[in-house]
Amino acid sequence: VQILSKGELQVSDKERHTQLEQMFRDIATIVADKCVNPETKRPYTVILIERAMKDIHYSVKPNKSTKQQALEVIRQLKETMQIERAHMRLRFILPAKEGKKLKEKLKPLIKVIESEDFQDQLEMVCLIDPGCFREIDELIRSETKGKGSLEVLSLKDVEEGDEKLE
Repeated sequence: VQILSKGELQVSDKERHTQLEQMFRDIATIVADKCVNPETKRPYTVILIERAMKDIHYSVKPNKSTKQQALEVIRQLKETMQIERAHMRLRFILPAKEGKKLKEKLKPLIKVIESEDFQDQLEMVCLIDPGCFREIDELIRSETKGKGSLEVLSLKDVEEGDEKLE
């Protein structure tokens, strides 16, 4: 009873190794899921990302979340390979009054404007870096006092092919 209430569970080396391997694979999967080759706009395979992680000697930190570590891995991989986060596709609709002014504030955060329609309101479809989403969302919400709308059309804009390229 004493051990059960106060003791720590001993994890064998084999178990710990298996856990770390699983985390390593999970991190690689997250990275492959969120990133593309900026030249081809195609996703990388998990196997290719795992290989790249081994090449930079990435070691898993068991006490940090896999998502945090994946973002760290992306930063590190940028130094050795062509990789960037896939863009998010957004549509926002802004009231005409705030539309023009707000568009100027949003411009630096937008990578590509795909379409723009300004009649009684500004409707725009664009690609952004996922890291800017929260900032864009807050800008639209505060500037339009809730009248503007923001819609995520796709979380990642990837050139779809029949197969993923290595």
